[in-house]
Amino acid sequence: MHSSAEPHSALAPNDALNASPNRHALAVLTTLFFLSGFLAALNDILIPHLKPIFELNYAQVMLIQFSFFSAFLLFATPSAMLIARAGYQRTMVAGLLTMSAGAFLFVPAANVPSFAFFMCALVILAGGITALQVSGNPYVAVLGPARTASSRLTLTQACNSLGSTIAPTFGGLLLLDSASVVPQSAEALHAYRLDQAAQVKVPYVGIAIALFILALLVAKSRLPSLTQASAAASDKLGSVWKYRHLCFGVGAIFLAVGGEVAIGSFLVNYLTQPDIGALSPKTASFYVSLYWGGSMAGRFLGSVVMRLFPAPKVLGTAAVIVVALLLTTVLSSGLFAMWSILLVGLFNSIMFPTIFTLGIANLGPLTGKGSGVLMSAAVGGAIIPVAQGAFADAIGVHPSFIVPAICYAYVAFYGFEGCRPVSFAAARTSS
Repeated sequence: MHSSAEPHSALAPNDALNASPNRHALAVLTTLFFLSGFLAALNDILIPHLKPIFELNYAQVMLIQFSFFSAFLLFATPSAMLIARAGYQRTMVAGLLTMSAGAFLFVPAANVPSFAFFMCALVILAGGITALQVSGNPYVAVLGPARTASSRLTLTQACNSLGSTIAPTFGGLLLLDSASVVPQSAEALHAYRLDQAAQVKVPYVGIAIALFILALLVAKSRLPSLTQASAAASDKLGSVWKYRHLCFGVGAIFLAVGGEVAIGSFLVNYLTQPDIGALSPKTASFYVSLYWGGSMAGRFLGSVVMRLFPAPKVLGTAAVIVVALLLTTVLSSGLFAMWSILLVGLFNSIMFPTIFTLGIANLGPLTGKGSGVLMSAAVGGAIIPVAQGAFADAIGVHPSFIVPAICYAYVAFYGFEGCRPVSFAAARTSS
């Protein structure tokens, strides 16, 4: 296997690669992003599937997202350490194998059945995804000219959105096929839970096998090495927290990921509300695919737009539009509210990759550390959905969308003001 990095190293740009992006490496990474998006979006179907099985309220069922996205906080730093020791390619392989193990664990979780066991499986699955994201995002960022890094990562992440687009319809067909009444007796309830939980086995076993095969293929791929600085040298350069744009970027990633995940998590339940769409859960899952499909289209469009306009202004403008759409859905009802929320996917599409590339700008040899810090901030996907769930239990699903609206207001600040970079040399001088 040809490792993508030398041991004990941290990512820094490579001039040769900047001059000529490696298409094979980008193809491998887009495949990995596709799978990450597919698995994350499946949670949007697991939520309405497991909610009646275990008789959970909204705050409780959002622990699905809490378990999944807390892995970014738990595993981002270990993933960055693994990259420094084993290289980017080996870290990607380790991530895929971890994801496969997590997917296989859905079988014993369904056999028990146990909501807590499902959550453990999700943490392991997401731990593998974290390793892929921590290694893959900065890798893509340097596989071409620095001026087009946001555009390139946005285009690559469009395949993440392709996976997110397909997953809800796929999961809806397999998991939301019937709406049965939850029995009252203990014996009948256990049988019901076994039957309903068992529906996750086939899709997740298939996913686990596919991930294992892909791990073998990536292990045998020839990914390019990158010119890097040693970890010891990067340690001497000080803390990444001296960079203003990175610090503000941590908050922006936290809230952008949290807002996006919260919206997707509630869509099935929201669209089935009588005063919104009055849809069946199965039909609603198709519209969740439209939401993520808008995100995919937005990323393809955004990769072009950001070659014509400055990425910070595009980010700030998109965030303002999302806030307006969310306020519209809160203050309206029926099809107007329904399509307002679905349109959010188009405009929040460019946020994660754009914030990420703006956050690691000018970090030099500390780019790898900065990547790990930013990926840790994706834990917002664990916190914000639970917060919205608490609001939904207290005041209703419809008005609870004010929570992600507040999140995107901060993202608008980051785009227009907070992302102004402090150069690596300037940061060293001021320290």
